[in-house]
Amino acid sequence: MITMLARVFLKPEGKSEAQLRKGYGVLCGAVGVGLNLLLFLGKLLAGLASGSIAVVADAVNNLSDAGSSVVTLLGFHLAEQKPDHEHPFGHGRAEYLSGLVVSLLILLMGFELAQSSVGKILHPLPAEGGWQVTATLCAAIAVKVYMAFYNRRIGKRIGSTAMAAAALDSLGDCAATSVVLITSLVERYTDLVLDGWGGLLVALFILWSGFQAAKTTMDPLLGTPPSAEFVEEIRSLVLSHPPILGVHDIIVHDYGPGRRMISLHAEVPAGGELLELHSRIDHVERELRERLGCEAVIHMDPVCTDDGVTQETRRRVEALVRCIDGGITIHDFRVVPREGHAHLVFDAAVPFDFRLTDREVEEKIQNAVQVLDSGFQAKVRVERSYT
Repeated sequence: MITMLARVFLKPEGKSEAQLRKGYGVLCGAVGVGLNLLLFLGKLLAGLASGSIAVVADAVNNLSDAGSSVVTLLGFHLAEQKPDHEHPFGHGRAEYLSGLVVSLLILLMGFELAQSSVGKILHPLPAEGGWQVTATLCAAIAVKVYMAFYNRRIGKRIGSTAMAAAALDSLGDCAATSVVLITSLVERYTDLVLDGWGGLLVALFILWSGFQAAKTTMDPLLGTPPSAEFVEEIRSLVLSHPPILGVHDIIVHDYGPGRRMISLHAEVPAGGELLELHSRIDHVERELRERLGCEAVIHMDPVCTDDGVTQETRRRVEALVRCIDGGITIHDFRVVPREGHAHLVFDAAVPFDFRLTDREVEEKIQNAVQVLDSGFQAKVRVERSYT
């Protein structure tokens, strides 16, 4: 259905990625509102007719989903607004905020349903299930499976965390409605009164999906590292230009889907012609913008390549550092001669969850360099990698 509606209303041919992203987001949100309202009405009527708190709770859950879809629609609309004086980086993070609001609504509804279900457990009343309830719940499960499918597929296509949260919520709804269906069938054919317990399980499913959705949407707001694939794409593109010898200190700033900024350091030959190197760096920045859709700022780090000593010494030190731990990398390496010895000055980058403290890393590297050559003294600055 989504594909058919997209052909009719979006007309994807000839549209930019940004236009398609907004169009798919609005379309999926509108379809979500419509389907959830239909499910709410169907379950509410069935729940009231049968006196089942679990079915009514499931209906209210669908109503909250409809409200969540409205919030998602609003988020896509705000995210597509152009940058302005107060928000020069655009409004892309509004989509993350909308996903967070969806998560909070899910959690709130979960707590409310848990409270109502506990009351039904303490004061049980048998529900009157019939084929109408069974048919309604089976239809609801089928609809929610479809909603999870299209939210997941379109969300991956346009890179939307809000739609990923909606897909996860739909899967939670499938499980919750399945529990309600099972409890209604058990009550129909046995003397057990499980309606309150079914409602409580629905509430727990909702709370779990709300927590997972909140984590998914909070991560980009708090700041998470880029994917390893994206970092490698950046590195490969920059290193494909011959004057550049190495890349380090890559930082990716995320201001919302399609709004990322990159800063990095590129090692270039110290003996190169300055204007030519600057022109090449400008070209790389333009290529990053055109191919990856990211604004980029590149800092040039000159390294000696023709003295016959620095590069060989660096290779030996890198081998020593890898022996300490394969997760450590070094950069900005230079040899500074002193009377009777030489200072090896460089930075050592370690992961954030590294097993050693910065001081321990520094001491191990300094001791290793002393073993390599007693005439060397390592001046190391330990830093954490942002990727």
